[in-house]
Amino acid sequence: MPVTSIVNAFRITTLFCVATLSLCSVGCGKKTPPDAETPAGAPAQPSSTSAQPPVAAQPAAPTGPVPSYSAANKVGLYAYPGEGQSHDQQLIDESDCYNSAQQQTGVNADTPAPQPPSSADVQAAQAQAADAAPQQRGGRARGAARGAVGGAVIGEIAGDAGTGAAVGAGVGTVRGGRQQRKANAAAKDQASAQAGSQVQQQYQSQKAAYDQQMNTFKRAFSACVDARGYSVK
Repeated sequence: MPVTSIVNAFRITTLFCVATLSLCSVGCGKKTPPDAETPAGAPAQPSSTSAQPPVAAQPAAPTGPVPSYSAANKVGLYAYPGEGQSHDQQLIDESDCYNSAQQQTGVNADTPAPQPPSSADVQAAQAQAADAAPQQRGGRARGAARGAVGGAVIGEIAGDAGTGAAVGAGVGTVRGGRQQRKANAAAKDQASAQAGSQVQQQYQSQKAAYDQQMNTFKRAFSACVDARGYSVK
């Protein structure tokens, strides 16, 4: 082989090696340093631009003076906020609906319920009725008259009508008086029982009227707070 050809082949080989080394050095320089790589299986680091959790909405501030009591509890009801209302706002809404229900129904819910009669009340009514019961009079005299007539008939048969009439009058007086006392006592007992029953019936009537009024008021109150986003039980 001529010397010139050998020299040219050597030059080509040398250039090829130099080019190869240059490419390797450039590629290695672009690799990520080992310490900058994320280890396999390690959790990904959060990005500074990742979405933040939503912040819970704060209840709105009360719209007016806050009452010191629950108007719903005052009439035996319980209201539960259905739209995130604050406790103070609920007290305000209940008070507003309480006043509105009174205006619409004409019922004063502050009126106390009628109380059942005590035993003393019943006894007083019974005693008053017994004293006012109608009483029979003249029972002894009527008994004496009837007895005298009967005794005279019997005495006449025995031959002594006068004595028979006197004995009959005495017996009739006792009997007439006893019957009169019995009838008067029965009248007092009947009047007393009726008076006691009337007292109880009067209370039951008053209680029924009161309950009806309160039910009407509660319906109006419940409709109002329901419209403001509360559940009422």
